[in-house]
Amino acid sequence: MLVPRIIVLLAGAAGIFASAPASAQFYLKAPVLPSGRVTGAEPGITGAALPDASPAELRAALVWNLRAALNVAALQCQFEPTLLTLANYNAILKDHSQELNNSLDTLEKYFVKSAKNSKVGQTEFDRFGTRVYSSFSSVSGQLSFCQTAASIGHDALFTKRGDFGDLAHDRMRELRASLTTWGDPLVGGRASFQYPTYGPLPVFGNAKCWKKGSYQTKRCGPINIASR
Repeated sequence: MLVPRIIVLLAGAAGIFASAPASAQFYLKAPVLPSGRVTGAEPGITGAALPDASPAELRAALVWNLRAALNVAALQCQFEPTLLTLANYNAILKDHSQELNNSLDTLEKYFVKSAKNSKVGQTEFDRFGTRVYSSFSSVSGQLSFCQTAASIGHDALFTKRGDFGDLAHDRMRELRASLTTWGDPLVGGRASFQYPTYGPLPVFGNAKCWKKGSYQTKRCGPINIASR
């Protein structure tokens, strides 16, 4: 019978698309990002450099970087619910809690050891955490970052407990690369969108630059709100 056959075909197609992980929501063809396993010692791969860190300490830094990136994605990528960045992140915190906690302890001990003073070490550790989170904040690369973070978060759900660090070693290069603007290869590699660049903003903190709510260019110099 014709109708049942159509229903079966449609159901099969729906199953294929429903089971596929998040991939090409933003591109006709997703850009190919640089990839390959990292050690953690590569410049910029863990945010701030970690001089004389051991392999275990570098692994801990990669774990914490990946956790931070997925946390940022959970907050910044909710504009596309099908990526499931928030739900997956919460599940990851539960599934990999032991490894995440161990990595945090390893990093904290590294900074205390490096500073030779627990108070200074704790301060440096806090600064490191802040820099890591800030390093994953992206505007022009938001689409590629969200797409990549969603893919990694999906893989993390199926990563065996204790192997979250291996996932970080394998995917961090790709995740870092996703923070830059990537175009769609099917439309000439151009960036999918561009934000305008801005020139110097008014000096808000200097009262001499303002008179009755108007900015005084003669006193504080010209401004250029939109350069293109």
